[in-house]
Parts: sequence; C-alpha cells; structure tokens
Amino acid sequence: MNTTGNYDETLILAVETSCDETSVAVVKGGKHILSNVVSSQIDVHEAFGGVVPEIASRKHVESITLIIEQAIRESGHGLKDMSAIAVTQGPGLVGALLVGIVAAKSLSLALDIPLIGTHHIAGHIYANELEHELRYPCLALVVSGGHTELVLLEEEGSFRLIGRTRDDAVGEAYDKVARSLKLPYPGGPHIDKLAAEAKAAIELPRAWLEEGSYDFSFSGLKSAVLAVINQTRMKGLELDEAALARGFQESVIEVLVTKSLRAASAYGVKQLLLCGGVAANRGLRAALAARCEAEGLPLLIPSGKLCTDNAAMIGAAAHLKLKRGMYSDLDLKADPGLSLEAWSPEIEDRTY
Repeated sequence: MNTTGNYDETLILAVETSCDETSVAVVKGGKHILSNVVSSQIDVHEAFGGVVPEIASRKHVESITLIIEQAIRESGHGLKDMSAIAVTQGPGLVGALLVGIVAAKSLSLALDIPLIGTHHIAGHIYANELEHELRYPCLALVVSGGHTELVLLEEEGSFRLIGRTRDDAVGEAYDKVARSLKLPYPGGPHIDKLAAEAKAAIELPRAWLEEGSYDFSFSGLKSAVLAVINQTRMKGLELDEAALARGFQESVIEVLVTKSLRAASAYGVKQLLLCGGVAANRGLRAALAARCEAEGLPLLIPSGKLCTDNAAMIGAAAHLKLKRGMYSDLDLKADPGLSLEAWSPEIEDRTY
C-alpha cells in the first residue's frame, strides 16, 4: 500500500455504480488513468424506454467482481498496491449505489486501506482534471440525465451551487422528447443526430425564469414539443421530426449557453467546465465553444468516454479527500440525495 505522503504516486481503486453502468478504475495521483473499465446496461434497459432500478441493481451484482478483477489486471498493479478505495456514495439509485458500497467496504476491510465515499457530481466535474489543468475560480456546467446545475469552484474542492433545474434535468427532457418521437433510448444522441439533419427549426419557447436567475426549467419546453406533435396530428399533417428536434435542441442550448456565460462573467471565472453525459452532445459542445471563444473564456470538455458515468472520475474526485486524510467509516451509507456543497473536502470538521 502506498502511504508515503507523495500524493502524486497514490493509487486509488474507484468503484461507480450510481445508475446503469458498472465501472471500476485505478487512478494514479488523482490525474492519471491506469485502467477504467465500464460495463453498460443500455441494451437491457432500452426495451423499457428507461432505467429500471431493480434490474440495474441485479446487473451490478452480477458484474461487479469481474469488473474489479479486470480493472486491477489492466492497471498493471495488484490489490496490495492500492492506497485507498473510492466509491460513489450518491446521488443515484439507492439499490445500485449499495452494490458498489458493499464491494468497496469489503475491499477496504480486507486490504486494511482507507475508504472514501465520493460525490457523483464531484466526479463529473473532476473528470476534467484527468485531461486538463484546472485554474480557479472556475465554473462547471453539469448536464446529465438527472442533473442540470451550475457549480462555482472558488478553489480546489470547493463547490457552490449557483443554479439548478427546477424540474426536468436536460437528459430527462431529451429522453422524454425522444420517446414522444418514438426514438430509441437513450434519446439524447438520437435527438442530436436528428437535429443536425434538419434544414429548418420549429420555433419553441425559452424558459429564462426571473431576471438574474441561474436556475433552469425544461418542463414547459417538453410540453411545447408535445403540443406541436398533437396539433400536427390533429390537423392530419406530416410532422417534420428533424425540424422539431432542432427547435428543441436550439431552445435547450440557447438557455444553457446564455446562463453559463452570464454566470461566468458575473463571477469572474478563469475557465468554464462542461461535465456530465449530455456534455457529449455535439450541438451543445459546438455552441458553447463558439461563445467561449468569442468571450475569450477557456472551455474544458472531457473526451466522450469521460463524459458518461465512469469510475476514473470518481477516483479523481476522491483524491481531493485522500490528500486531506478525510476517510469514510465502514458504516458508510448510500445517500441518493447527497449534497455536493456538504461533501466539499474543504469542510475539515465534518465527519465522513
């Protein structure tokens, strides 16, 4: 076990089972991926049009041991070389989280090394540090199936939520619109592809909310899409699905980009970080890149494999606590509503 105090050499075995990916990784020094194995369940849940929690938990149980063995083997190290075990504590599906937590506790106890319960969104944010150097203060736009948030990082490990969704997250909205258009699950990539093929866009509303707010709302947009579909069918007309997809995507992107750039200016940040599964959306990446270039603001986006759920990002975030000696007890519990701000490693007097 590496306990030399040289945190650039520490090896973290990280486990991620918050939803429908079983992933295990070995991360060195919080920045270098030695292995990152991901087993996806998309093909299983596709038939149901969304993730079925009970099935997800069962699939995690079936694969977790094999994925741990593969991640260790691919890292070129042995279990005895690990410095700590990191695991997603929350947020996520409680049954899925529990599978990873039980596995991590078992390894921590058997190897007699620290256990670090880790925040899933902190992982998405620090996925950027696996490929880029972060400069503070910075602002993270987190967009995924369950989260749409603007997070201000004034210093390393300090998380302050300045904006969040009041209803549907972006990923949820994409999936619901895709379902209404009878597109496969997950809907985001299909909407993105369809929007890129459109020659025109059906104009849809933008939810700006009250002046000065950095919050988001997409339920009204989703309802507007359904209204267009129903009205077109009632009139016996053929629906231009590509134009509708483009209109929906343009509405989402305009709000996300505008609010992110406004917040970045207001807080004087040095970088904007795009994080989460929806960060793989080509339309969003292109629009955000163009605006950031025009504003002279550096934009950091992880590669596609690090945008979706994976354990390497959990190892990167856990390194923040490893450096501070902030470990979890073996009575660590899954917390589907875990607060990002309360998890912040800067809070030294909190018991984990």
